[in-house]
Amino acid sequence: MEGMLWEPTLYTVKGILIMDCTGDRVLAKYYDKNVFPTSKEQRAFEKNLFSKTFKNPEAEIINLNGLTCVYKSNVELLFYVIGSSQENELMLVSVLNCLYDTINQILKKNMERKALLDSLDIVMLAVDEICDEGIMIGADSNSVISRIALRNDDIQIGEQTVAQVFQSAKEQLKWSFLK
Repeated sequence: MEGMLWEPTLYTVKGILIMDCTGDRVLAKYYDKNVFPTSKEQRAFEKNLFSKTFKNPEAEIINLNGLTCVYKSNVELLFYVIGSSQENELMLVSVLNCLYDTINQILKKNMERKALLDSLDIVMLAVDEICDEGIMIGADSNSVISRIALRNDDIQIGEQTVAQVFQSAKEQLKWSFLK
């Protein structure tokens, strides 16, 4: 295998996974059905991955079962991006950082399991905007946030700029005249 050239591909991500601090799956999206065709195999891999990474939260990368897994953890959640063993780790890390930063913005820096589950629909939409069927679409959290179109109403007034408050009021007035 040494010296062998690999065919380049757009399908860089094999899976995106978010787990809580007890090892339970919060969100999982596997893009390569050849790697883990059944739910049982996915759960076994997740259990093994959690046991290897929970012991060493300072590390950022692990090779497990022929896959490259990059991860980031906070107090309650662990975020994983999984790629093939030949995949460029920097590409996987850029997906991971985008995922982490986007969810951090969605949850308004309240990175807890309950908050994530309360906003699971928006989080799943963000995951779809970051990666589509294993192809990395976006690596900038601000552009992902703008594509999922969080309403200004969801942002608290203290976090809005004056222009955002003015634009929101302007839109509300426009809609009230149309009714």
